Amino acid sequence: MLKTQTKIALLALSCFTISVNAQDKKGDTKAPAVATTAPAPKPAEAPKPGPRPYKEVITDKAKTSKGLFTVHKIDEKFFFEIPDSIMGKEIMSITRFAKVATIPGTYGGEMLNRQVIRFEKAPENKVFLRAVQYINVSPDSAAPIYKAVKNSNVEPIAQAFDLKAIKKDSISKTSSSVIEVTEFFKGDNQIFSLPPYTKTTYKLTAIAPDRSYIQSIKSYPINTEIRTVKTFNAIPPMPSFGAPSPVPSVNIPGAAAAGAVTIELNTSMILLPSTPMKKRYFDNRIGYFASGYTVFEEGGQRTEDQTFAVRWRLEPKNAEDAAKQKRGELIEPKKPIVYYIDPATPEKWRKYLKLGVDDWQKAFEAAGWKNAIRGEILTEKDTTISLEDARYSAIRYFASDIENAYGPNVNDPRSGEILESHIGWYHNVMKLLKKWYMTQGAAVDPRARKNKFDDELMGDLIRFVSSHEVGHTIGLRHNYGSSSTVPVEKLRDPKWIAEHGHTPSIMDYARFNYVAQPEDGVKDLYPRIGEYDIWAIKWAYQTLDGVTPEDDQKTLSKQYIQEFAKNPRIWFGTETNPYDPRTQSECLGDDNMLASDYGIKNLKRIVPNLTEWTKEEAQDFDMLTESYNEIVTQYRRYIGHVSKNIGGVYETPKTADQQGAVYEPTPKSVQKSAVLWLNRQVFDTPSWLLDDKIITKIRPDYGVDAISRIQEATLNNLFTSDRLQRLVEMNAKNPASYSLDELFTDVRTSIWSEARTRKVTDATRRNLQKVYVERMLAILNGPAVGGQGGFSFRGTVVPAPVDPRKTDITSVTRGHLLALKSELKAALPLTTDKMTKYHFEDVLSRIEKGLDPK
Repeated sequence: MLKTQTKIALLALSCFTISVNAQDKKGDTKAPAVATTAPAPKPAEAPKPGPRPYKEVITDKAKTSKGLFTVHKIDEKFFFEIPDSIMGKEIMSITRFAKVATIPGTYGGEMLNRQVIRFEKAPENKVFLRAVQYINVSPDSAAPIYKAVKNSNVEPIAQAFDLKAIKKDSISKTSSSVIEVTEFFKGDNQIFSLPPYTKTTYKLTAIAPDRSYIQSIKSYPINTEIRTVKTFNAIPPMPSFGAPSPVPSVNIPGAAAAGAVTIELNTSMILLPSTPMKKRYFDNRIGYFASGYTVFEEGGQRTEDQTFAVRWRLEPKNAEDAAKQKRGELIEPKKPIVYYIDPATPEKWRKYLKLGVDDWQKAFEAAGWKNAIRGEILTEKDTTISLEDARYSAIRYFASDIENAYGPNVNDPRSGEILESHIGWYHNVMKLLKKWYMTQGAAVDPRARKNKFDDELMGDLIRFVSSHEVGHTIGLRHNYGSSSTVPVEKLRDPKWIAEHGHTPSIMDYARFNYVAQPEDGVKDLYPRIGEYDIWAIKWAYQTLDGVTPEDDQKTLSKQYIQEFAKNPRIWFGTETNPYDPRTQSECLGDDNMLASDYGIKNLKRIVPNLTEWTKEEAQDFDMLTESYNEIVTQYRRYIGHVSKNIGGVYETPKTADQQGAVYEPTPKSVQKSAVLWLNRQVFDTPSWLLDDKIITKIRPDYGVDAISRIQEATLNNLFTSDRLQRLVEMNAKNPASYSLDELFTDVRTSIWSEARTRKVTDATRRNLQKVYVERMLAILNGPAVGGQGGFSFRGTVVPAPVDPRKTDITSVTRGHLLALKSELKAALPLTTDKMTKYHFEDVLSRIEKGLDPK
């Protein structure tokens, strides 16, 4: 078609030319007039691609900020001048909310994303920005396998920039590449903006370029800070009808008001150290957060997963200090760990947050450092420090109704070196502290017997949480097993508590000493930095002489074995173990049953006083309701602590140079004790919870159904297929262990005691007995369970879900249903209470149908 149109145009032009020439020849014999019009100008040449002279790009109008990058602002355009010394270097990019719209659960100062990036020169006068990923690495760049790893791990190019100019320094013989970054930072790019999932959650669509701009870019010696304002179009919330959407979302008031959401972001680009910190290999006997990657080595016969602890870099200031430290003297580090307290923090709480940081100094002293960590209180007058600046760590205060605090850190993925941390402190964490302390401490501490705590008490509680969160930011994970190393009776001993505290680790979720009784004289109920914490800091932060991380690993392993032999309280129990009853949240002592008995004794002291302790003139019963619900929640915690012992498996991580098994079943005596505890404290109706002075003020019913739900949840949890199968397996290996048949016998004997004693069965017990039968029938007649493989748990494969129909579980279940059927048939003729008789007949009918379904 194009060729045909071209031919027609040429033909028309040819005819027009012939016609004009013919007229000239025919009508006018004079010589043709000379043209008086100027010749057509030559078309302007297109600018040559590639960089222009530096002074044409960076003019005298530029406002310049020097640092990691030299940043130029010319009118409304921003340019980065990237020296060759930075090209190819790895940079950590951290993007945070600086200011947010009213978005539920989101606050200024919270981190959005982080990514290692790298600028590099590229073909066709471009500069590439790559997203660096540490998944597979090869340490020897000269080895052939290094090429294979590189060929299989191409890093994505996140952005390509035109090279605007090159600045050459004739003195240093170096050069810098100039790129324009205006549209890049104004726009919506994944690394420096909202992640896709966040936009989906907030129902945000395209960015609005006319309402998005760069507020400022400032450069410092090792970092550059970019502050942007971004406006996104948003889908207004719709009325909710029917089932909830499977995609989580958040409704934002701004979206409803204007169909748009405006936020301010701060991106910190911080240069990673040119020499990575020496790694300290992860040891699962000590609870540290970890980073790592898969290593391919030329001489290796398989890949190795290299995992290392996350920690701050502490170094001596000079050789003289290093020698002093080696002699056992404390020295100050070249760069201490400093946390700045947000000026937005209410003034009366600032000192307690600071104390929570300073409390860690004694732990670092055990590692050879003095003044290694401290808190600094910022005020509005301190304008030299920005809490968005990646060089500064902080405790950020959020005006939020969330009952929480959290302690993250940003670390170098090459070595685990912590670069900075922003602890999030939500205002309403004080509400949580009040509820916890009243529930767990009011029986012993009179200060906890009111709706609003005195500032001194609340300050102490804030200090404890501050220390806990700081612990996370210096690398420590939760140690749920720490408190299980303490004999329960020691928790009632004032001298022991004064010396050791009620848990060896503030990183445990062992909030307050609920075991101590009023008559014991124990005054200190909250946790503090303990023996495990001090040991763990020494493990990570002591200076070692090993040439390689492998050398240090051997030294540290020997240290641990020797120290653990002297002090078993340095034991670490992971927060992720689903089976070990020694590692539990909110748990105290080495005997869950005894500790929970003491805890319930204290709850029984609190319940009759709740109405008086929570009353306020001219107020309703909201505080009474809240406090009573916390009592119930605490009671349910005790049930969970005890239940985990049944079918439990102890896990004690060890290395090859240690004796003994890693995995062991919970002793039979402990499991049997746990079942008897449930029978006594749960399946025998806990009528102490049904206090009329409370129930009649907070609910229209009398709590019978609430008790039944607690009992049902307990029984369902007790009879889960995986727990029952563990009992079967343990008994198959060791016939003397606690068996599934014994579990069913102990539970049935308790729950169905009325069938033998001929006592009247009340409404709560009737409900429980029906739950028992329905659960047993569900086990017997439940659907087949599929699934292949399992999930990795500390390198151990946890089996897929159990199909009871293919195990002894259904056989034992059928046997106990038949036994119960016989008991009920024998009991019915002798039962005189009408409701009990109706109940037995109903249950007997259910069993018969369940045993022979048609």
